[in-house]
Amino acid sequence: MTIAATPRLVLRNWTEAPADLARLYDMYSRPEIARFLGASANLPLTDPAQARTRVTRWQERHADHGDRYGVWAIEVRDSGLVVGTVLLKPLPGRDESRLTDDIEVGWHLHPDSWGHGYATEAARALVDRELATGTPVVYAVVHPENTASMAVARRLGMTHVGRRTDWYGGEELETFLLRRPA
Repeated sequence: MTIAATPRLVLRNWTEAPADLARLYDMYSRPEIARFLGASANLPLTDPAQARTRVTRWQERHADHGDRYGVWAIEVRDSGLVVGTVLLKPLPGRDESRLTDDIEVGWHLHPDSWGHGYATEAARALVDRELATGTPVVYAVVHPENTASMAVARRLGMTHVGRRTDWYGGEELETFLLRRPA
């Protein structure tokens, strides 16, 4: 199911199709991706069967949210290549068992797709849509060493507000926010 689209991209559900599972495994089994996603992400993947489990978990976690919140594939419209993941969802609190009212936008791209503006374009589509619903603030939380993702947050027009430990089990993360225009 398509969630959103831009001139270059289609944001859609990850599926259990072999091509999706292979791409998801290829991306999330890479140390250069896993190192920025924290211990609670259970990464890197070490077995291709884990890709199916991950898709199922994402679908179940966001089943009650319709297409407003979730974790989606970023597909290039012209080629059909899945270049990564984009997410929009309530942030988990310090104990990670409760969701907060804070909304997070995030992105994970396959290394072969870095540097093309896909993360910014995909995240912009979701942030604009979410702010239009009346949500006052959208956050991006970034591992302190992930300078590329911090650059994406800045390209989205987000303001850096320092390191915070409010979410993801108290992990110290660089925090960016974008407020709904008045």
